[in-house]
Amino acid sequence: MPSHSTSRVTTQQGRSGSHAAPPLVLTSSVLNEAAKFFEERGAFGLEGTAMIKAGDVLELVVPRQLAHRDAHGHVNVEVPREGQMDLALALGPEEIFVARIHSHPGDAFHSSADDANPIISYEGGLSVVVPFFGLGLRHGLDACAVFLFHAGGWVELPAGPRRNRWVVAEPLS
Repeated sequence: MPSHSTSRVTTQQGRSGSHAAPPLVLTSSVLNEAAKFFEERGAFGLEGTAMIKAGDVLELVVPRQLAHRDAHGHVNVEVPREGQMDLALALGPEEIFVARIHSHPGDAFHSSADDANPIISYEGGLSVVVPFFGLGLRHGLDACAVFLFHAGGWVELPAGPRRNRWVVAEPLS
């Protein structure tokens, strides 16, 4: 069953390459819910993935997913057809997925699988990679890798003023 955490949206929905909109504010309730989910998965050495949607509220959507870990410790997570349906049904009128957020076992980076994932492939879409099976979120968004979909590919937004033009986070509680 998919999971949802909601908070009021503090920025206009949707993103554009020209970036006329104020930055997306990732609320502490959405980030805390994501951290809890990723840490629960990480306790078993597994990755997790979720989407952040915007409409009247900012919401974390956790679809059904299959996490894999092989004998060599390599991990991945896939969203099967049922999870894809969870995502499709989670969107209402005037709602959009503004970011994908997922965990990695070690450092935060965009893998080739992350680059090829089509779930967010519009100008201005965001991808947040949380290191150390979600534990990185304990240190806030600056401990994560954030990528912007621009000109048909992903561009890393290092922590600092350039990233803050696109996305900021409330402090975690």
